[in-house]
Amino acid sequence: MKKMLKLSLVCAVLFTGSIYAIGGNEDFALHVIKENGKEVTFALNNVNKAHLSIYDKEGTLIYSENATGKDGILKTFSFEEFPAGTYFLVIDDSTQTTKHEITITDNTSVLSTKAISSIYKAGISAKNTSVAVR
Repeated sequence: MKKMLKLSLVCAVLFTGSIYAIGGNEDFALHVIKENGKEVTFALNNVNKAHLSIYDKEGTLIYSENATGKDGILKTFSFEEFPAGTYFLVIDDSTQTTKHEITITDNTSVLSTKAISSIYKAGISAKNTSVAVR
């Protein structure tokens, strides 16, 4: 029964989600554009590629996809089939991994714009840096 529920949730997200490139010249940040009932639209500016994952409160992966866009990513998720509860959207791009909370009630879905955690990745610029320890 749980497998059927998870599979139907994944199918619901797949069939209602869409990806578009958007403009923007801000640093990477999640911007909630619209929350309409159980549908949420958000944007990631200046992100060309990102891996998006949705987890339940127990840490079980419910949905995962690779999203791309020329100047950014615009994504719409419908949480109609999700039971009420707390979920997490994890966004992994080339510079960082952020985690945002999704709260689903019987009538609404709310995506937090402020990340509950952020992990920055060391890149090429970190090769020539040093840390002094005293």
